[in-house]
Amino acid sequence: MLALANQLASRAARLLAVHEPALWSISTGHRVVGSLACEAGRWRLAWFAGADPRLVNYAGPLDGDVEALAHTLSTRLGAPVELHSLSV
Repeated sequence: MLALANQLASRAARLLAVHEPALWSISTGHRVVGSLACEAGRWRLAWFAGADPRLVNYAGPLDGDVEALAHTLSTRLGAPVELHSLSV
């Protein structure tokens, strides 16, 4: 249910071109390994110490499609990667 709500909010923000700050945690297994932030329409990934190099070396597009990014990172890692929306 949380993933569906996150997906809907992400799509609505892209459609409305909302430029409010947004933040997601990036986790794999039961460990948070990084964050995704959007502020003023600029997307930025940040990785925490010990994050898998397959994730850290991701240099692909950041266009606001959080579900697609989670899928891409999961494919790179070979394990599920989840992004969870956080309050800013």
